[in-house]
Amino acid sequence: MTERTVAANGQVLLTPDVEMISYWTTLETSPEMIDQLYHDHATSEQFHSEIKTDMDLERLPSGKFETNQLLLTLGIFAYNLLRIIGQHSIHHPQTPLRKKAERRRIRTVIQNMIICAAKLIKHSRQVTLGFSFHNRCLL
Repeated sequence: MTERTVAANGQVLLTPDVEMISYWTTLETSPEMIDQLYHDHATSEQFHSEIKTDMDLERLPSGKFETNQLLLTLGIFAYNLLRIIGQHSIHHPQTPLRKKAERRRIRTVIQNMIICAAKLIKHSRQVTLGFSFHNRCLL
């Protein structure tokens, strides 16, 4: 509950402005944990947006439920792998970060770490990939 006696523009109020925030829930956890879950709601919206836009799963291709379910399952699996790669790359000492971050967007992980220039080398009946020494996407 918040009680204000002065408005944002500095005007003194004759009667205090009282604001109360309440949550109705069936969760059996502490009020502090419920408040934290409420504030993390925006984070889950960010994840949902990444799945739709960065993974290009906004429009499912088929009219068949089973086909779309399989595609969404594979998409979520790929999303979780990319999230793990992104989390490990943040803690790597040689990772180039512009600013301190707690996590990387999936699009950033795909652009910086998955899409890498390489050369296919066939030599002595062996096939290998050749990466540049200066290629930072392998971090």
